[in-house]
Amino acid sequence: MKNRYIDLIEQTFEFPQEGFEVIDNQLHFNEIPLMDIIEQYGTPLKITYLPKISSQIQKAKRLFNVAMAKADYEGNYLYCYCTKSSHFEFVLNEALKNDIHLETSSAFDLPIIKELAKTDRIHKDNIILCNGFKRDNYIEGIADLLGDGFKNVIPILDNKEELNDLQEGWKGELQIGLRIAAEEEPNAEFYTSRLGIRYNEIIDFYKNVIANNKNVKLKLLHFFINTGVKDTAYYWSELQKNINLYCELKKFCPDLEYLDIGGGFPIRTKLDFNYDYQYMADEIIRQIKSACEQRDVPEPNIITEFGSFTVGESGAVLFSVVGHKQQNDNELWNMIDSSFITTLPDTWGLKQKFILLAINNWDDEYQRVNLGGITCDSDDYYIMESIRNRVFLPKPAPGETQYLGFFHTGAYQESIGGYGGIQHCLIPAPKHVLIDKDEDGKITTRLFAKEQSAKNMMKILGY
Repeated sequence: MKNRYIDLIEQTFEFPQEGFEVIDNQLHFNEIPLMDIIEQYGTPLKITYLPKISSQIQKAKRLFNVAMAKADYEGNYLYCYCTKSSHFEFVLNEALKNDIHLETSSAFDLPIIKELAKTDRIHKDNIILCNGFKRDNYIEGIADLLGDGFKNVIPILDNKEELNDLQEGWKGELQIGLRIAAEEEPNAEFYTSRLGIRYNEIIDFYKNVIANNKNVKLKLLHFFINTGVKDTAYYWSELQKNINLYCELKKFCPDLEYLDIGGGFPIRTKLDFNYDYQYMADEIIRQIKSACEQRDVPEPNIITEFGSFTVGESGAVLFSVVGHKQQNDNELWNMIDSSFITTLPDTWGLKQKFILLAINNWDDEYQRVNLGGITCDSDDYYIMESIRNRVFLPKPAPGETQYLGFFHTGAYQESIGGYGGIQHCLIPAPKHVLIDKDEDGKITTRLFAKEQSAKNMMKILGY
């Protein structure tokens, strides 16, 4: 009878698979023996596997460069990292090894740009895209970068009034982009995104305001589909609409050279993930090239702003099962040594699923369980996994601790959860360990942050 946990996983999914394998009854993540990490640092524990960031960037570059070669596309591909997905210095350090550009979303991102420039991790000819609603401090920060000699700062207008504000803050030449307000999915609550300028206003805005302004050059059109890059009629319709606008504008706007298609490449958040990245890149490039050929305009340079795709698959959170509660005949609760609300807020706030796997005891019999956090909040639980909409974990022998991990958690969880601040029930932020490989391919680890202390939290609270 195949009733072991490893049998369940192997029968349900294609396993082992990229990034996950079992050796000697224990899970390895990107060739990292996780039990060794747990024995060294304990749980709860956040880990970041830095080489995965570079491999994701290089993967996207290959996808689009291959697509462009297939189509004989004449423009270039530029990879831009969306900093809001993870602002950590170690993320930027790794990402910038790969000849990329950066996108910011608020005034508070800009000091990061200046700090990176001090040590030549970013150069003043790198493209800096400035998205988001621009209040005075954001405009001041953009002007500061321009005054500091950054040559390719491109503020992307979220609304038409921002151009006047930018020109008041910076008297020199401005390169700008325009964000096109995308139509939302038919089943969405709103018809049109709150972000960007209405599609049917952009050409008039260019002709009446930008075209005769000798200090302003329209360099870029930007759009973003909130549901991500998907093979759906909705996505292709929005892409085509925005390509058409680029083609129309390009005929009388010689400075326009970039089409920014935003982010939205998905990451693997389940073991039965199926997404044809190469097909999607091929089709995006094919449609852009075809539209440009039909209208006899030069093909734009393509920019992507991948955030989650860049950093998401580098992260994991490891827990111990610290208690068992049989609440009725059918509901066995496994209590973890942290909280979903504080450590993985997307699982609570957005019902986001991540890859959930046992770390040890793969040869043991499996059982159905519920996973609960240790706060007093009734919503502090993990709702389900992709195995028949249930959570299954090994049933360890008496006295043996069960460890489990949530994987591909590297995007947004720290910023949404308020990393290093005050969280629900004063649950402390766990230790955070960075994992890398040295020149010889040997795994190295270093403690980035200790578990948050009670003293630190009391200080924040004013005690």
